Amino acid sequence: MRSFMLVIISSLLFKQMSIILADVGTASSYGPPYIPTACDGNRRQQFPPGNIFVAVNEGLWDNGAACGRRYRVRCVSGINKPCKGGSSIDVKVVDSITCTKSSCPHTFHMSTEAFAAISRFPNANINVEYIQI
Repeated sequence: MRSFMLVIISSLLFKQMSIILADVGTASSYGPPYIPTACDGNRRQQFPPGNIFVAVNEGLWDNGAACGRRYRVRCVSGINKPCKGGSSIDVKVVDSITCTKSSCPHTFHMSTEAFAAISRFPNANINVEYIQI
């Protein structure tokens, strides 16, 4: 019985630790045209199936080393409860965010399809948790 309780407690602690390991940021949606990108220019083959991809801010961009990285992104909050049931989506980095006054605060600009998978509102600004996978 004691070892069973230890397994349960360890499992719960591990689950809590995995939540702590996620980073927090913001995201918005962006639509076509998606090319050229900073990663692979005009190559359409760079986009994953279903157009589930993102552009990342300067902090994640890492002088282009982010190209092809994958992140698991989950909507956690926003104005008028935009999140779709706490689900997450796995996205691929294909571009960097071109900084304008309104876009600089965002961690991710998500393709229309990727954003629609986690947010009920296409023009929302959402708070996200993310982890590199």
